[in-house]
Amino acid sequence: MKNSIILLLLMVSISCPLFANDAAPFFDKSVSISGIGVGTIIAIVASWSRNKSILWAIFHAFCGWFYVIYYVITR
Repeated sequence: MKNSIILLLLMVSISCPLFANDAAPFFDKSVSISGIGVGTIIAIVASWSRNKSILWAIFHAFCGWFYVIYYVITR
């Protein structure tokens, strides 16, 4: 569980627009500059906590919110 939280915080800090764009240090109108959304991050963390597999985590990252909803229903 501790590793999942650390992974989640790392991924959020990487995808945060405040840290990704030095030219606009304050608020930006775009949701995500790097293209990684919140659904993708949650799907990766949920997949890793259940399967402990990088390949499944990558696959579930492409599924995004669909996998998050499936994870909540089947958990």
